[in-house]
Amino acid sequence: MNIATPDLWILVTLAAAVFQTGRFMLQKYLATATLSAAGATFSRFLYSAPFIVVGLVAYLGLSGTALPELGQGFWPYAFFGGTAQIMATVCVVLLFKQRNFAVGITFKKTEVILTVLTGWLVLGEGVTGWGFAAIGLGVVGLFLLSGSEGATGFHMRDLNNRAVALGLGSGFLFSISAVTYRGATLAVQSDLPVLRAGVTLAAVVCLQAVIMAIWLALREPGQMRAVWGARRVAVWIGMTSLAGSFCWFIAFTLQNAAYVKALGQIELLLSIAATTLFFRETISKREGAGMAVLVGSILMLVLVT
Repeated sequence: MNIATPDLWILVTLAAAVFQTGRFMLQKYLATATLSAAGATFSRFLYSAPFIVVGLVAYLGLSGTALPELGQGFWPYAFFGGTAQIMATVCVVLLFKQRNFAVGITFKKTEVILTVLTGWLVLGEGVTGWGFAAIGLGVVGLFLLSGSEGATGFHMRDLNNRAVALGLGSGFLFSISAVTYRGATLAVQSDLPVLRAGVTLAAVVCLQAVIMAIWLALREPGQMRAVWGARRVAVWIGMTSLAGSFCWFIAFTLQNAAYVKALGQIELLLSIAATTLFFRETISKREGAGMAVLVGSILMLVLVT
């Protein structure tokens, strides 16, 4: 019997959005209270790696499944994808220091638009007329969001600021990591999608933890001690990161990715709630309009591609 299947994808997608919002909230809090942007990013990988590895080992043991072989290209894909995600996460955390939480999350959502554009320019994947219309609408939303406080109208100079660079940079890097993670997953020699995802996730997160540890030891040695000192909060970053990734994967196995991405935009509503209720930040009318237009663009894009 498969009674719960029709609605299960909705529940796990909503859960994924909640976990992801919670993780970014914790990272923003640590980045503004005790840690640097790199330190807050490192905490995500450091405190999620043990849970992921233990989960994978438990799955292999309970199912009696052998660890699959890794095909050619797995480690290059994992390395570039992991590095891109590190830089993307740092960009988002830095963006939280420039703009309020909800605006930062909205800028991150440009990854959907940038993924489509990258696929069209680099891979020659087709984009319909409606797809280009959605992208154009997204550009309007970006103009609205990029304006400084009190800005009116549309000006190219509005795009020439650090917040826009960080927002677009995070979106582009997240789109790169998504493509390379798929390549790494396909290189795992197994017919079990859950096992392919688990092996890739464990390898990438451990690799990211090592890369960030080396970086901090060389460039910000004090942050290693600070990340450990913040473990009571940082461990929850690891747990929400793991839970969110797991829920996204389940959702994509149960339903068309376009519908999952569309429903996942509820993260914007959660970010607005977090901005006003938790961080006590305000959202200007222009920022609110920009968020609405950009969300409409993304919803339109994922439904027509």
